[in-house]
Amino acid sequence: MNEFLEKIILGIIQGLTEFIPVSSSGHLEIARMLLGDAAHLEEEGMMTTVVLHFATALATIVVFRKDLIELIRGIWSGKGEEGRRFALAILVSMIPAVIVGLAFEKQIDSMFTGQLLLVGVCLLLTGGLLLLADQARTTDREVTPGYGFLIGIAQMIAILPGISRSGATISASVLLGVDREKAARFSFLMVIPLIFGKIAKDLLFSKEALTADASILPLAVGFFASFFTGILACTWMIRLVKRSKLYYFTIYCGIVGILTIILHFTLWN
Repeated sequence: MNEFLEKIILGIIQGLTEFIPVSSSGHLEIARMLLGDAAHLEEEGMMTTVVLHFATALATIVVFRKDLIELIRGIWSGKGEEGRRFALAILVSMIPAVIVGLAFEKQIDSMFTGQLLLVGVCLLLTGGLLLLADQARTTDREVTPGYGFLIGIAQMIAILPGISRSGATISASVLLGVDREKAARFSFLMVIPLIFGKIAKDLLFSKEALTADASILPLAVGFFASFFTGILACTWMIRLVKRSKLYYFTIYCGIVGILTIILHFTLWN
């Protein structure tokens, strides 16, 4: 497949699925299998992943730029008690994923090499979780550091390919009684430090990322595809969460999960 088209497809998938609760890692794994040329994708996979994740992190910052500015001003001035509590909740939410990510890095990496059966099963689990969250009653609770840690556990579980990070964290927040809009806001903001931390780690300590013979122009095209798609998806997702429309994604995850399992056994045979 044309390298430009390949990066555009992967960029759009990353931009959409990073924010809508259908698992970006699961969909990228499916896309890589369907696109073929596995050796080429594996060779450039690390650099492509870094670039696309950087694009969605920037998209999150653009969408929530006012929130971030107010948060920083409040903390800097010493008058933003709510902002400090929110920032502390974000820091606490990182703990489970960081511990598991560092302790089981090799085992986690092995789950992203053609594990379509795992992706399919996890997509079905994501659909079930979204269904539970969609039926939860709406409350107006704030995100506290304690809630942040519990939501962080959901984010840790979403390391599995096929478990949607946004789906898991938003669902956990809603089931804890957090206001839906605040749940979506926290879900998208809490991942920014993790993404930049992961990018820094990959660039500094990953030999594959530094030595990958990747073409700059196709990567740039993939970056912008992921960035602009991410902005649209993030904005759209906030509206859907507020309107309790998560069941749409329950249906989608169920269908794609079943098809992925079928695809696994088809390729395996």
